[in-house]
Amino acid sequence: MNDDGTLVPNPDAVAPPSPASHVALRVASAFGLATIAFAATWAGVLPFSALALVVALLMSWEWSRMVRGDAFDATLAVHGLAAAAAVVLAAFGFAALGAAVLVTGVIIVLALEFGRRPILSATGVLYTGLPAVALIWLRSNEPNGFLAVLFIVLVVAATDTLAFVAGRSIGGPRLAPSVSPNKTWSGLAGGCLGAALTAALFAYMIGAPIPILAALGLVMGFVAQMGDLAESAMKRTFNVKDVSQLLPGHGGFMDRMDGLVPVAVALALAALFIDPTAPAEALLAGLARGGP
Repeated sequence: MNDDGTLVPNPDAVAPPSPASHVALRVASAFGLATIAFAATWAGVLPFSALALVVALLMSWEWSRMVRGDAFDATLAVHGLAAAAAVVLAAFGFAALGAAVLVTGVIIVLALEFGRRPILSATGVLYTGLPAVALIWLRSNEPNGFLAVLFIVLVVAATDTLAFVAGRSIGGPRLAPSVSPNKTWSGLAGGCLGAALTAALFAYMIGAPIPILAALGLVMGFVAQMGDLAESAMKRTFNVKDVSQLLPGHGGFMDRMDGLVPVAVALALAALFIDPTAPAEALLAGLARGGP
């Protein structure tokens, strides 16, 4: 400040990033993550499982950080070990045993956190571990495991993108202002429509029944956005904007996986009831066993 009271810019101050640079950072980060995910999924079950393991452990840390703070404690150790063990078991063909390990982890965490936040801490074990086991189980079903996982990821990504575009361009009434003020009913409709169209196009490309997958995509779009809202409610409960800054321009892995988590688990459960011996084919509505 000068003697006359006027403010003088501080040359050492760091200017906030411009909107254009922030968008560029988000795009570059998303492209890099998508490239790694596609390559690992294409390469086979073990590379995909290795990626799932890393993401599950990072999400376990994010969950612990949000619910209990930055300190490394026994609960985080149990949480991480349960998630890691479940992923490894699923990678080698023991998905059911992996799910059982997660349930064991839940019980131990409940005991460790008794009197504090037992339910939230225990829920994190399932939130980070179950989708990883579900996706690995689907990916392991050759020859169509790759297509099944790709289908899920593409539909969830389309949901996020079209919900954002529709919400920004159309606007209108808020969907849940007390939870997430920026989400609108038009965004919900746009996300579901985008998911259905993406699923229909995917079905056309692989020769699967278009009406069935389009209807499935519509449901997936709705479930993905409910997962997004649920995570927003969690963050509002703990008064955080992003669970971490591990992904430049996006926040944390939980912030990016909030739609994928419930969709992966729901589809794996559906496939389990339809045909547990061929879950990927069940998901893709009876795609011929010849595969790609």
